[in-house]
Amino acid sequence: MINFLNLKKINERFETELMEACSRVINSGWFIMGEEVKAFEKCFSEYCGVKYTIGVANGLDALNLTIRAWKELGKLKSGDEVIVQANTYIASILAITENDLVPVLVEPDEITYNLSIENVLKAITSKTKIILPVHLYGQISPMPELVKIAKEYGLLLLEDSAQAHGAIIKGKKSGSWGDAAAFSFYPGKNLGAIGDAGAVTTNDYELATTIRALSNYGSLEKYKNIYQGVNSRLDEIQAAMLNVKLKYLNIDTQRRQYIADRYNREINNPLVQRPYTRKEEYHVWHLYVLRTQYRAEFQRFLSERNIQSLVHYPIPPHKQLAYKKWNSLILPVTERIHNEVISIPIDPTMTECNIQDVINAVNGFEL
Repeated sequence: MINFLNLKKINERFETELMEACSRVINSGWFIMGEEVKAFEKCFSEYCGVKYTIGVANGLDALNLTIRAWKELGKLKSGDEVIVQANTYIASILAITENDLVPVLVEPDEITYNLSIENVLKAITSKTKIILPVHLYGQISPMPELVKIAKEYGLLLLEDSAQAHGAIIKGKKSGSWGDAAAFSFYPGKNLGAIGDAGAVTTNDYELATTIRALSNYGSLEKYKNIYQGVNSRLDEIQAAMLNVKLKYLNIDTQRRQYIADRYNREINNPLVQRPYTRKEEYHVWHLYVLRTQYRAEFQRFLSERNIQSLVHYPIPPHKQLAYKKWNSLILPVTERIHNEVISIPIDPTMTECNIQDVINAVNGFEL
């Protein structure tokens, strides 16, 4: 079986360093908000090209706490609108509604799957306060255009960078374009922890300080609580794991790009549509997503050839029971994408034989 993502094999490459890092934390006797977190926040800030990184418990909290911090700072109020692409993972929407803001779901660019500039402009109203671009599948959104729009209309720009660690456009990395960015280090991400973890990046000192307090029971100084905060902290063990793996992120990204380049050049089945990338973009290929109108048949065909595939994501947020008030919405582009996409293996530990087997299987699919 060619696994979609073999996390055991991925982490075995760093086993010695990961075990040493784990032992270092255990032997230190300090497990929360210690030197490992400080080191990771510093290194990740340097990696992304920003002033501040705030480690939190997971990617959803990174989004949630950023929006909450803006509310605490008086930049947002309940009922304000957030423009976001409708084909995102539900976490992007949950963070908006959790803060009593209104998601404005716009159809994505059907070619890139990211925000459509045209649809963003159409969606702006007097209540719009945030644009939330999701760098879906590892391809960075059209950030220069979005920055221009945000400045013109006085809007906040929050990057959902959960799938785009290291993605670049015009020389700037994901996480450094917006007023803030949210990252997930879920184990399956390009930079994955050994459990849940996340972070916010920003150049705004006031925002960074507020998020740091909110994530620590609303406190910057022990027993002095400024806000009604939560407990959402990146712990020392996960920070130590990330400190190890961050060193190898660029190497793994290059391997993903190599695999994607082979897929792009060698997959030529007319029943299957390859992903599109803009030439000036640096796609980090968190996922390699094909499209086909015959997804069920195609997925079964791959499975019969011992190739694991996944669907990211089968049900769009506006069709989920959690948001049943939106279930009657009709978003044809989004719904078509969710009905047709299928992700094939793009694991940095894949062998040349694995890559060729996937290519052969995709090209061999027929009705």
